[in-house]
Amino acid sequence: MTDKPVTTYVVSVFEKPHRRTVLTTKDKEKAFALDKEIGDKVRIEETTPKPKWR
Repeated sequence: MTDKPVTTYVVSVFEKPHRRTVLTTKDKEKAFALDKEIGDKVRIEETTPKPKWR
């Protein structure tokens, strides 16, 4: 299998000091649109799984 790993964008919304809501999407533009819509206390992280070598 030579599938490329897909980047996932994790949008974290910090509602309270020890609580957060996590939204995930594979579309970068949608992640930044969510960020603009929600406002402050938002963090966007990119995660790409590493390919497994055998």
